[in-house]
Amino acid sequence: MSDRSFLPTQFDAVIVGAGFAGMYMLHRLRGLGLAAVVFEAGGDVGGTWYWNRYPGARCDVESMQYSFSFDSELQQHWRWSEHYAAQPEILAYAQHVAERLDLRRDIHFETRVESSHFDERTNRWTVRSSKGGVVSAQFCIMATGCLSTAKVPDLPGLKSFTGQTFHTGAWPHEGVDFTGQRVGVIGTGSSGIQAIPVIAQQAAHLTVFQRTPNYSIPAQNRPMPPEYEQSWKAEYAERRRQSWTMRSGILYNLNDKPAMDATEDERQREFERRWQGGGIQFMSSFNDLILSKAANDTAAEFVRAKIRSIVRDPAVADLLSPKDYPIGTKRICVDTDYYATYNRDNVTLVDINAAPITAITPTGLQAGGRDHTLDSIVFATGFDAITGTLLAMDIQGRGGQSLRAAWADGPRSYLGLMVAGFPNLFTITGPGSPSVLSNMLGSIEQHVDWIADCLGYLQARGAASIEATDAAQDDWGAEVTEAGNRTLYPQTKSWYAGANIAGKPRVFMPYIGGVPAYRQKCAEVAADGYTGFRIGDGAAAQVQPPSMVQV
Repeated sequence: MSDRSFLPTQFDAVIVGAGFAGMYMLHRLRGLGLAAVVFEAGGDVGGTWYWNRYPGARCDVESMQYSFSFDSELQQHWRWSEHYAAQPEILAYAQHVAERLDLRRDIHFETRVESSHFDERTNRWTVRSSKGGVVSAQFCIMATGCLSTAKVPDLPGLKSFTGQTFHTGAWPHEGVDFTGQRVGVIGTGSSGIQAIPVIAQQAAHLTVFQRTPNYSIPAQNRPMPPEYEQSWKAEYAERRRQSWTMRSGILYNLNDKPAMDATEDERQREFERRWQGGGIQFMSSFNDLILSKAANDTAAEFVRAKIRSIVRDPAVADLLSPKDYPIGTKRICVDTDYYATYNRDNVTLVDINAAPITAITPTGLQAGGRDHTLDSIVFATGFDAITGTLLAMDIQGRGGQSLRAAWADGPRSYLGLMVAGFPNLFTITGPGSPSVLSNMLGSIEQHVDWIADCLGYLQARGAASIEATDAAQDDWGAEVTEAGNRTLYPQTKSWYAGANIAGKPRVFMPYIGGVPAYRQKCAEVAADGYTGFRIGDGAAAQVQPPSMVQV
């Protein structure tokens, strides 16, 4: 961790965020000989894995693939202990990368970026931090992550609660002991589904408040089989290449057969095989599960039948069974003993869709006219996804236009990389890219490599600026929308479209056309001299503020 109190005011680039995206971006910029600084709100590297320390936090992409590919020696050296790594191990991996590449000396921790304003006279960004420091840079690169701004419901009486409250996305680093407590968990998305079984083992009583049930597939997690690890390490380069041919950027066995071309017995056998295999690869049981409602219905009913077979109380099983949206169109969850947890005597499920929470009280909460006495409340209520962290900052482009105004009707971006009217501002895995519908580590690497190659191109030309054109942005936005409409995703109210945030425009934000098509598009744009971008020739003007600034 950098312990310097002062830093220069002039940089080639400012990077916002020190998760995996910010770390790799810093490494690539150093390789270009560019002076860069990173501002990070947390106390260390790791991004979402720094903040999300809730019980049971675990990645839903298998460990051998949820890792950097740019360093072959790192791939061979690092050892994962489990098939699906838990949060502490992923954070340790991030810290190892930071140490290996000596990244912390250029990262300023516990420092939020409050504003970033573009100066058209100089083609530079002025970036102001929460500690009062102001720096100038030709390029501003947002590595802020897609799931970084925690969402806490605005419930009446929240401040009156005399117990403890927690959000899964901002968990105390020292951990929480719920032994002997009456605990309420609000929310049954991914973090709730992971945390609930662990909290239930500690709490005297756990009450789960569910608005919308989610489909969850067992992780079938296990210690990392040595032979599996070695098979990957022996073929890492080829397997990485193969992964980029997969829609999600994750390498697994994809069944190319449509579900309705199979017999009922064949479908059941394939679903069972995938269920026993565990994880999100269940959605690859057939090639049309996100395209065909009839096909999707067969998979959804299989999971509902599994829930009924696991949960002993038929009424509870029915509440836990999603019925109103296609499977996979909300982020499919991966769990360990989630449904079986509702067979415990100390666990109660409350349907807040039928009996909404009306208030937080000093001793708990009220739902459907009933008082629930609680010692602790856990908000597993998710994030203002993809755009929330960007819009929390005061970002102003040409003519003082704010990003909030530019995105008032929903995010508009070219390739998820740049926004028209905001020159020299890059967004890693921004809206309009595969991002959360893909292996995030792979998508991060692809974006960082593209940005680094672009900056190298600008360096060679002595260019002052690059900016997405309105026409290219509009065309890409239409493609993102059309790609989404070719699937079942628009049938569902999800955080992919901002449906979990009151007042947020309903726009399907990620690009669902698949990683291969997206990577090809990005490569073609670069090979054609960055078509769809306007490049301003002439070196960026140098400004002369004080030579050092305190942070």
